Amino acid sequence: MLRYFTAGESHGEALVAFLSGLPAGLAVDQEFLDRELWRRQQGYGRGGRMKIERDKAHILSGVHHGKTIGSPIAVLLENRDWQSWKESLPVETGDPEKHKRVASPRPGHADLAGALKYDFPEARYVLERASARESAARVAIGAVAKLFLRELGIEVLSHVIAVGSVSIADREIAWEQIREVSRQDEVLLSCTDPDAEQRMKEEVDQVLRTGDSVGGVFEVVARDVPPGLGTYAQWDERLDALLAAAVMSLQAVKAVEIGSGIHAAHSPGSAVHDEIGYQSESGFAGFTRTRNNAGGVEGGVSNGQEIRVRGYLKPISTLRRPLQSVDFATREPVKAAYERSDVCVVPAAGVAAEAMVALTLARCALDKFGGDSMKETKRNFQGYREQLKNY
Repeated sequence: MLRYFTAGESHGEALVAFLSGLPAGLAVDQEFLDRELWRRQQGYGRGGRMKIERDKAHILSGVHHGKTIGSPIAVLLENRDWQSWKESLPVETGDPEKHKRVASPRPGHADLAGALKYDFPEARYVLERASARESAARVAIGAVAKLFLRELGIEVLSHVIAVGSVSIADREIAWEQIREVSRQDEVLLSCTDPDAEQRMKEEVDQVLRTGDSVGGVFEVVARDVPPGLGTYAQWDERLDALLAAAVMSLQAVKAVEIGSGIHAAHSPGSAVHDEIGYQSESGFAGFTRTRNNAGGVEGGVSNGQEIRVRGYLKPISTLRRPLQSVDFATREPVKAAYERSDVCVVPAAGVAAEAMVALTLARCALDKFGGDSMKETKRNFQGYREQLKNY
């Protein structure tokens, strides 16, 4: 079974990610991992932290001579900003006078709920772990999951469909356009429509001027996913449930949509369900669909179409013009705490969501095809492909 988790704090010495359950013999491309980490750091509206960090994946275990060996993979990401925080966030006791308190919780952040849960007198330790900086570790191991999926012919990418009030949500964007955006060396807002992207940029400029922040919507698309991943047999093994949980787990995501789920709730069934056909000519034989409102998942199982998952991202809760809050110590009304922050992170959240979708699909693929080595996994996968040809 594919398992993964992360450790580390926003201003700690490093982030560490662990990935267990991958077969032996998977080639791991270091440049690809670093490129994925770079993509996460890009986007119009990012804050000063991205000028400090230069994320590189340092693989500590599980990979030798460029290939996985079947044992757990550990990846370390150095936090360069740690040099400025060594004295205020030491592992040892240190000097309590140098501790940097988060004296007033930020509305919309984990600050207050986390402090209450863990009995902290202020929110520093909550901020450190709840920060979206943690998602960099997920992107690192998600990149390894993407390399695994590539061996099965599956690709995962994302694009931005809305920032603030500017949206292209009424269109289904072709894979080729999404791929072109992902290959850009200068990332603005990862939107496939240049005119809409310019208007999105203006939305970011507006909140930057007013000390505010802005959210939006990203879409993750998984291409060439075979039918049969996930199951309808158990609630916690349904692919749509796993995907929704994976994307919802990302910081600031407040809603997840698969296919045209939100629009479908307000439409008649005849306008929603994807009619089925069968084609057996021009060298192709198989079931066909005229549309993909289901987003590639029916009854908790992938149906062979592109999987499309949208994440709805709330605005960043750290504002340069802080909202009203309360001082932890005095209980008196004050403005919420402020630390260096982003203004818009929708493109970066999309990259992190790619990682979560890739990890989820890799888990479901391994559940179905198994294998302790890539040769075994691919042999099982090809056998299933042959089975599908009989339909």
